[in-house]
Amino acid sequence: MKRINLLIADDHTMFLQGIVSLLEQESEINIVGKANNGIEALNIIKKEAIDLIILDISMPEMDGIELSKILKKEYPEIKILVLSTHSNVNIISRLIRIGVNGYLLKNAEKSELLEAIYSIIQGDNYFSEETEEKYLANQFKIEKQVSTLTELSSREKEILVLIAHEYNTAEIAEKTFISLNTVNTHRRNLLSKLNAKNTAGLVKYAVENGLVD
Repeated sequence: MKRINLLIADDHTMFLQGIVSLLEQESEINIVGKANNGIEALNIIKKEAIDLIILDISMPEMDGIELSKILKKEYPEIKILVLSTHSNVNIISRLIRIGVNGYLLKNAEKSELLEAIYSIIQGDNYFSEETEEKYLANQFKIEKQVSTLTELSSREKEILVLIAHEYNTAEIAEKTFISLNTVNTHRRNLLSKLNAKNTAGLVKYAVENGLVD
């Protein structure tokens, strides 16, 4: 087996260094680069030949979900292994739909991480047992929520994220360059589409579906 050109993207410096120290001991693995967010990762990918990227979900500027979308569209040859603290089944479902090749929680043992890397490079997908169990147990609920999410317009998703980040109506209007009445209309539509009773329900939906941390 030729050496695996590996890129690691994670904004937690200590964790990033820990993964590097673990994997650089493996003779079959060549760590080509390290990135703190999706934009840095893409800049490295434009310059280097990457076989596999290990990435976190929550990163500044460009998160792991958006990065995965871009990679699957523009660099489909690059395999993706998500290594995250998130065990939310809705987030996992979104990533599966995008086409990531594996998903592990950050508390995984080194042996399982290596098993995931080599399995993915050999053409298989690798999802931890806990991830698979949660996904299968909640599949119907997940499919329903994902279906609802796809019904939201890009503007509605934008406003939902701003609401979840505690922006008030006036602040949302200013940031999105729309009127107060239009913001309120979008808010009412979101409450109706997501079957939420109040703002707390909107925030809960945004968190459960990985739109915000």
